[in-house]
Amino acid sequence: MSLEPNAPARTRLTFDERRRIATGLGMGLSFAEIGRRLGRPKSTIIREVARNGGAHGYRADRAQQATAWRAQRRRPVAAPEPPAARGGDPREFEEHFAAMMVQTGVRPMMAKVLVGLFTSDTGSLTAAELVAGLRVSPASVSTAVRWLEERGLARRERDGRRQRYVIDEHVWYQAWLVSVRSMTLWADCARRGAQVFGDSPAGARLRNTSRFFEHLRRDMAQAAEHWRNLPYDR
Repeated sequence: MSLEPNAPARTRLTFDERRRIATGLGMGLSFAEIGRRLGRPKSTIIREVARNGGAHGYRADRAQQATAWRAQRRRPVAAPEPPAARGGDPREFEEHFAAMMVQTGVRPMMAKVLVGLFTSDTGSLTAAELVAGLRVSPASVSTAVRWLEERGLARRERDGRRQRYVIDEHVWYQAWLVSVRSMTLWADCARRGAQVFGDSPAGARLRNTSRFFEHLRRDMAQAAEHWRNLPYDR
């Protein structure tokens, strides 16, 4: 398949142009040569390839989908029902949701990633989708996801050659169980400390601490079991 010179540059790349870019990369053409044959500046080709997998990972169909997704994130799109009928603006709620998490102790980047997963239709996003939607670096997304995984708030799944980050309907139950385990560790550690320090003031303080966390752990475990047995919307 050959690449012929194209008409003067337009504002956006078309799917056909993206296929021709992929063909040109497969032929080993330089960015400048691909741009010349498409009638596009070299910088346009460089940006297009860099943001969509690089020279060895560029795929026309994926680049087209990613561009459409980024456009939807940047501006409001037509919906089956207006925001007022749904009860408000989804984007405004996402910002409020993330701000609430930050106020309660979650770090900003972790809050943004969690909100992005939680409010997506499928409850899952790829790293590339999170990077594009939040306009942050892949390293920031990776760090945030690792933090969420450690707390039972998200998990990774393989999606072909990509990783997909997933949140499900039991996310708060899983997070609650992590908290229960933390309370158990606190109770056990304080109990051992009380034995070490005996009848001293420090020992009494540690015994009270152990009793507090044991009581809290027991209440949290009972609440988690009760919640797990409740019906939920699908």
